[in-house]
Amino acid sequence: MRGLDVLGAVSQGATNLVALAETLNLNRTTTHRLAATLVEQRYLSFTPRVGYALGPRLLELGYMARAQMTLPRIARDHIESLAAATGDTVHLGVLDGTRALYLDKIPGRRRVEIRSHIGDRHPLRSTGLGKALILDFGEARWRGLYEAEDRDGKPYDVPLSSWLKHMREYAKVGYAFDLEENEDRIRCVAAPVRDTTETIVGAISVSSAAQYMDDGRMKALAEDVRAAARTISRDMGWRGDARPNHGVSHSANPIG
Repeated sequence: MRGLDVLGAVSQGATNLVALAETLNLNRTTTHRLAATLVEQRYLSFTPRVGYALGPRLLELGYMARAQMTLPRIARDHIESLAAATGDTVHLGVLDGTRALYLDKIPGRRRVEIRSHIGDRHPLRSTGLGKALILDFGEARWRGLYEAEDRDGKPYDVPLSSWLKHMREYAKVGYAFDLEENEDRIRCVAAPVRDTTETIVGAISVSSAAQYMDDGRMKALAEDVRAAARTISRDMGWRGDARPNHGVSHSANPIG
């Protein structure tokens, strides 16, 4: 709470140690320790003879908050329609560090329990939504993410070489699958959402029990999920995909 008070005081113009201490009614030693920690974590910046100012980390969080608050509002009608059309559970998520953060969930009509909740953070390499969020990363970053999750000790049955092969295929076709990798007997199809800069800012997925998601249905669903993601992307300012590799889904086979 004191750290938040420091940020609030700086935002109101208390830029030096004396002013901060007086505003917060704390001694200078405690105030300096709090401010120094916030500078170290980039929530504040400090310039000699100028003083404290709000730091770059707050700007980063502001952009993330803006994206996260805007995307659910724009996507809501589209993911509701997708859930109604497929009968399956639809998720909306964004990249949050090294995890996929679930921002919205529309339950399906089938009696299938998908153990996910809004606000959950899930792995990237084993979820369809996570893979869709990192389609643009390229092989070096994919490898790094895979190895980082290995170091975290999370069990995963897909070898790195096979996973990289699938990721290359997913990047070509513009969608990704979860083939019971994250949750037993649950499969999903996911596609990325882009903004006006062509950047992936989120992803949507359709999830259901494997009995309803054989290979043929997943391939058919891929087009529906990708179409919904494109519609959301256009509402986010995306002008259409100019990349030569995207949309070439007929010759690739991401399953298997």
